[in-house]
Amino acid sequence: MPSGEPTIRDVAAKAGVSKSLVSLALQGSSRVAPETRRSIQRAADELGYRPNAIARSLGAHRSRTIGVYVLDLHNPIYVDILDGVQAEAHRLDYRTIVVMGSSDRRIERAELDKLMEFRVEGLITMGHRLPVGARDAISDSCPAVLVGAEPRLTPHLLSVCTDDTRGTALAVDHLVGLGHSAIAHVTGGTNSVARKRERGYVQAMERHGLHEHIRCIPGGFTDEDGYHGTIEALDAAVRPTALFVANDFAAIGALAAAADRGLDVPGDISIVGYDGTRLSGLRSIGLTTVAQPLTDMGVAASRELCSRLDDGPGATRRVRMSPDMMIRTSTAPPRKS
Repeated sequence: MPSGEPTIRDVAAKAGVSKSLVSLALQGSSRVAPETRRSIQRAADELGYRPNAIARSLGAHRSRTIGVYVLDLHNPIYVDILDGVQAEAHRLDYRTIVVMGSSDRRIERAELDKLMEFRVEGLITMGHRLPVGARDAISDSCPAVLVGAEPRLTPHLLSVCTDDTRGTALAVDHLVGLGHSAIAHVTGGTNSVARKRERGYVQAMERHGLHEHIRCIPGGFTDEDGYHGTIEALDAAVRPTALFVANDFAAIGALAAAADRGLDVPGDISIVGYDGTRLSGLRSIGLTTVAQPLTDMGVAASRELCSRLDDGPGATRRVRMSPDMMIRTSTAPPRKS
């Protein structure tokens, strides 16, 4: 057994073949007979050999690596999207390097710089905004996809999101259909996605003739934001019978606030979230939610980016998917007084 890290020469010697044949086999070349490929792979596995991806990419003048920027890994929506991103990237023979955002813009910029140092060919960013420095990095040679929002027109920037106006209408329609009229909205803050959902709520309430019941309580996309916004709604002189909360993570906080106020969900108040995360479907939570096709959004992001990388620049695309209503146990008709 050779000392130190095994090399491609060690694999070739063990398998009794040439170094170039080992290289072809490990790249999956069809020019290598199946039995020979198995023999080479067996030798590589026994030696613990791993190909040097950086050296290989330099030789090919491509890294086949995608940088993935996640705005906030604490929010479960991004975990579900990331599953789709990585599965499709792997299927298309690309690797991913994942970094996380930060409230500190200097750290965020440093994380993006780190991706560029690894010679990523393109970027997938998940969140309601682009990371600091991304606009400088995006170009023909480094295209990007924004997942979760529709940005203002930016050259070379693709996007994948859902129709938030339709999704919000689904939530309000569901609650009105149950007999609710006093429906309040705990907002997601001032970002573009939250603003779109807030406008959708107002439009849906107006469509149902519920102008006098429109109430938007400032919130955010975290469970703490949802908690505090819900406490404000519940402590009002006229308490709503239903809440539409800007996302699932904040809606988890809303459920906790209702419990702390001694209220039964859905007996005393119905709560609807937005996203359709796997967390919201746990039996102990049972959150009714507007479900985005999160994994499919991740798959679409990888497919769009890899197509751009393999086929060259094309028209800037905006992929907009349709959400669905996921009815669980957090909503019911209002209790009769």
